[in-house]
Amino acid sequence: MLSVEKHERFEGVYWVYSGDERLLATRNLDRGFRVYGERLFRIDGEEYREWIPYRSKLAAAILSGIKDIGIRPGCRVLYLGIASGTTASHVSDIIGENGMLYGVDFAPMALAQFKRNVADRRRNAVAIYADARLPMSYKPLVGQADLIYCDIAQPEQAKILVENARLMLKDEGLAMIAIKARSIDSVEEPSKVYKQEVSVLESNDFVVLDKVDLGKYEQDHIMVLARYSPKKQKGR
Repeated sequence: MLSVEKHERFEGVYWVYSGDERLLATRNLDRGFRVYGERLFRIDGEEYREWIPYRSKLAAAILSGIKDIGIRPGCRVLYLGIASGTTASHVSDIIGENGMLYGVDFAPMALAQFKRNVADRRRNAVAIYADARLPMSYKPLVGQADLIYCDIAQPEQAKILVENARLMLKDEGLAMIAIKARSIDSVEEPSKVYKQEVSVLESNDFVVLDKVDLGKYEQDHIMVLARYSPKKQKGR
């Protein structure tokens, strides 16, 4: 027996009940197509895609209790480190046809997969071959974003997010950053790495709203939700 319910906190996110399973899901914007082997469920004339937390840090953050994700129907999202598009495909589902997703990556093979499986099949997704450390190179394509999602396997993750926010994130816009301790420092204790990266955000006009440990799904990772408030910070 299949059934579906809206998620209690996040618009565009659902719970699918299949037998004894309760699965996180999004409504499929590209009906009949699987992006990464996820299961599809047809319920009451709609199709839903299983959102697997072991394959998506955003799904892991939701199941780890994050207060908000900031991604809603109609919003404009700049995604740094889009890779092959697993998480991005669900972001595309959530923002819907009135939203826009700009996916940046510097790995050509991964970006080609995102383009083939997501951007070429959906009107609300654009693939950008660029280095996230050089945001001026793609600013004209993106314009202003409501939210920046940052999932890059590089040192100075927070610094790269800050530089993109200064150019493209609207005032009071939100950012989510998946901090990968081992990508930043393979020796230092993860807790110290997290504190260091959060400090970079807080000293550059971000107000941290929430942090969740993704350890159940991704070892040595946390997800941070922050609001970009340059005017508020300057008024202190």
